Parts: sequence; structure tokens; C-alpha cells
Amino acid sequence: MNRTLLFPAAAGTRPASLPGAGPVPVPVPAAVRFRAACPDCRGRFELAAAALRLAIGATSRTTFYTFTCPECGASVRKPAGERIIELLTGGGVRTLRLHTAR
Repeated sequence: MNRTLLFPAAAGTRPASLPGAGPVPVPVPAAVRFRAACPDCRGRFELAAAALRLAIGATSRTTFYTFTCPECGASVRKPAGERIIELLTGGGVRTLRLHTAR
């Protein structure tokens, strides 16, 4: 699978944390943008938080983020590790938690 680098384009978007506590909600400016690349056309661009979706599943195989390439229109789905999850949730990306059927 191709690796896509995803970084917040604006400084200061990392959520603050307290020792022993989970992430503290931080107000996110509307101008937060993320740098991404398309594995199909190899285009590089910046996306607003609204252009990305994060799905968090029970395993690393079911945790991913998606976006549509603005240059070629391809639907891109990439795995999301802990750092990517932290960046996207801290940047205001909409998140869907996936549940397993029991």
C-alpha cells in the first residue's frame, strides 16, 4: 500500500494533553488545512478538515481516513495510525466510530 504523508498545514493544531488524562478539546480554527497526496495521480495539495473523513475501527485494518483527490477525482482510502488519528481529530475532521456486530 502506498504511504501518504498527512500533516497539518497550520502550526499549533496539535491537541493539548494533561498528564494522565486524555486529549483536551482545543478550539480549531476554520482555516486548518492538511497536506495530502494522491497515490493515483501523485498530485500534492492541501485539504480542509471538511474534505477528510476518519473511520476508527476495532483494529488497525479497520481504522482509516478517506478523501477525494481534487486533481483526478479518485477516492483515496489510507490507514490511520495513532499519530494520524491525533492530528485529524485535533484538526476538526469528522470521525465515525465503527462497531463490530456481536
